[in-house]
Amino acid sequence: MTLSTSHYLTVNRRRYHLRSWGNESSPLLVLLHGWMDSSATFQFLVQALSRDWHVAAPDWRGFGDSQWNEGSYFFPDYLADLDDLLRQLSPERPVKLLGHSMGAMIAGLYAGIRPQRIDRLVLVEGFGLNPTRPAEAPGRYARWLRETAQTMGFEPLADLPQVAEKLRARNPLLAPERALWLAGELTRPCDGGVRYRADPRHKMVNPVLYRLEEAMECWRRITAPVLWVIGGQSSGHPAISGVMDTLDQRRACFARLDEATIADAGHMIQWDKPEELASVVERFLWSEMAGEEP
Repeated sequence: MTLSTSHYLTVNRRRYHLRSWGNESSPLLVLLHGWMDSSATFQFLVQALSRDWHVAAPDWRGFGDSQWNEGSYFFPDYLADLDDLLRQLSPERPVKLLGHSMGAMIAGLYAGIRPQRIDRLVLVEGFGLNPTRPAEAPGRYARWLRETAQTMGFEPLADLPQVAEKLRARNPLLAPERALWLAGELTRPCDGGVRYRADPRHKMVNPVLYRLEEAMECWRRITAPVLWVIGGQSSGHPAISGVMDTLDQRRACFARLDEATIADAGHMIQWDKPEELASVVERFLWSEMAGEEP
């Protein structure tokens, strides 16, 4: 296994854990993980890359080994975190950026807000959320108020095989040996077994409604080439159900868009089919690098 190196940085006044692979003299590729995940999600993808890369992947605030918030989590904070992180990793040059799920949604917004900072963008299973209606706001705010008064927590699980079993129940295409390895990365020991590393306050409802129109305006301002990657068996996942109904409307926002579908992969493509994902991503990223053909 190609092992990563851990670093700790101060990012937007938070202690951030950064996982890196490869030589710093190689082209930089930044990877952004999804909700309830961590930078470890990309281990199998990095192993499958055929080119030499300097890969850097942060644990978002409140995930993995990065610092937790004192309260709720909101998307603008992730945008500010990413802005500071890229300023530290590549102050002079635009970056090649890949995001998965929540990480892709953050990357897509950021690429339209700071288009000059992005060279190429890969969005893996992250095409926005279902549109919301203003009528949903009172209920969402009321639920958030209730949850802020509660103590949030994850119940301990007996051992890593139990965690692996739960991962495979949600991701049936995930190989058992990969599930067991991920179980160790996504949890830490505690009295009574193991507990997820993520801040349980991520389970709180977001009181701010998702406004698709705002996301689309950001996407329209992206200048970098964009690759969408879709799992062939992901349509039933909660993160993408309903999005497919407006997929044509969403894809029309991107001026330079390529698409790829990975067959026999669910929402967690980098777990299910990392070799196929690596091939598609490298073909896209390398097509204009150093005058070489992919």
